[in-house]
Amino acid sequence: MKTKNFLIILFGLFTGHLLLAQQPKYELFWVENFNGSAINEKYWSKIPRGESDWNRHMSDESSLYEVKNGNLILRGKINKNIVPEDSSPYITGGVYTKDKKMLTFGKVEVRAKLQGAKGAWPAIWMLPNKGRWPDDGEIDIMERLNHDSIAYQTVHSYYTYVLKEENNPPHGSVHRIDPDDYNVYAVEILPDSLIFSVNGSHTFTYPRIETTLKGQYPFGTPFYILIDMQIGGNWVGEVNPEDFPAEMKIDWVKMYVLKQ
Repeated sequence: MKTKNFLIILFGLFTGHLLLAQQPKYELFWVENFNGSAINEKYWSKIPRGESDWNRHMSDESSLYEVKNGNLILRGKINKNIVPEDSSPYITGGVYTKDKKMLTFGKVEVRAKLQGAKGAWPAIWMLPNKGRWPDDGEIDIMERLNHDSIAYQTVHSYYTYVLKEENNPPHGSVHRIDPDDYNVYAVEILPDSLIFSVNGSHTFTYPRIETTLKGQYPFGTPFYILIDMQIGGNWVGEVNPEDFPAEMKIDWVKMYVLKQ
């Protein structure tokens, strides 16, 4: 019996060390603390307006952007003659690192505080620096709707969006957040999986699987970060003007490269 117990303990120690050895290792290579008084244009650009739900109200109006007290503040507003020449009912602020700061394999962490509002849809996510949507993938590190106390984390691709293969494997998850304080949202981008977390707690893993279907795991090219304060759209639903303006505050952004 003693010998058997010893062998069990020895096996447990061995497998524990093996698991530790298999954990990915990262090296920090970029930190954005927003310690200045303006957006650092070396790394960030304002997101231009587009035709999708998420970017149809993007604006470069200066009052939507502020760097203050070590935070980037992005605002969503009802456009009551703030920009008279703009016919959009809402205007929103968003930034991205496209063509400026990208990551292929590694980890991204963002610490952010989100103000709840009916119709608010703040997001922290990633897109490929080259390629087209949805074929080349999308990584949603965080999306929050209205006053929710949960955040959505989702993977999109040709496989999930066009072929509708959303459950083999599951392509998203929700996790509880502190709706009134800062939370840390993260994703690890690995050759064989995407690993998501909130406040250091693992939420879900999206693995590469063996399949003959197109585009199941299009990750392995440089991706950039988008952070935007979105308003309205089919998913988030009706907007209550009395809840705006609304803000999202970004304390810091960290990128780690995967060590080979």
